[in-house]
Amino acid sequence: MAVREIRLLGDPVLKSVSDPVKSFDAKLKALVTDLLDTTKLPGRAGVAAPQIGVNLRAFSYNVNGEIGYIINPEIIEVSGEKREVDEGCLSVPGLWHKTPRYEFARVAGQNLAGDRIELSGTGLMAQMLQHECDHLDGLVYIDRLEGDERRAAMKNLRATDWFMR
Repeated sequence: MAVREIRLLGDPVLKSVSDPVKSFDAKLKALVTDLLDTTKLPGRAGVAAPQIGVNLRAFSYNVNGEIGYIINPEIIEVSGEKREVDEGCLSVPGLWHKTPRYEFARVAGQNLAGDRIELSGTGLMAQMLQHECDHLDGLVYIDRLEGDERRAAMKNLRATDWFMR
């Protein structure tokens, strides 16, 4: 369908908890297609529906050549060491900060038929699952930062020319 414009931090949709998907219809299929098209661009590990202005619980992903989507995802398991990993976000362009993420994550949700599916992984896949689920809960990765890293992120954010104050 279309590559959609990414909403930037400051847009209220990014700070809102997303609504669960209740209708598995043609409109949802169009949304998933747009999410997949938007995620396929180089350098994109995932795109959540709020990032394209839609307040629904869905995201697409493109990690190590594995491309897909999930609807109504919920994190059902995280494990391993919580490490600081370099993380950025399409909605916070140009900024990268050390973000605490678990080594492993498992998410349960649904496909377009409404059937239960699970996604899980380590490394970048685990990071993406946590990052995109955060978007659906109204969080961006800088909300996870603490101490000096958070202060640095806020200073860097204020220095951008795109941040809506």
